[in-house]
Amino acid sequence: MVPLEVRILLCRTPAGFPSPAQDDLEEPIDLGEWLIEQPAASYVMRVDGHSMTGAGITDGDLIVVSRAKTPRPGHIVVALVHGDRTLKRLKRMDGRLWLVPEAEGYPHTVVDEYVEIWGVVVGLARRYV
Repeated sequence: MVPLEVRILLCRTPAGFPSPAQDDLEEPIDLGEWLIEQPAASYVMRVDGHSMTGAGITDGDLIVVSRAKTPRPGHIVVALVHGDRTLKRLKRMDGRLWLVPEAEGYPHTVVDEYVEIWGVVVGLARRYV
């Protein structure tokens, strides 16, 4: 795949009150390089479902998943549960690890011999239009 370079503005864009625009541009940025630190151990996956909307991850988003990062409680992870992929937050509760959704109506899953933590979500991309 050919890298796609995009110009990036030097200034930060406030998400609160408007500020005057600046004309200074930084060097072009390759979004793939910026999102993916370790390409050989990373995957981009499309999210299918709504169980992580509370974490700001919605149906159709692209997530960058690293197999090189060590999963820790608090990380959002891709896991295999009985061979099926799922996206959840890894939490420690009652002395055990759990896969916990961030939306109502989805079950918690205890991490046991039927669960493999496959990778850690390290990036997110979304199109609005």
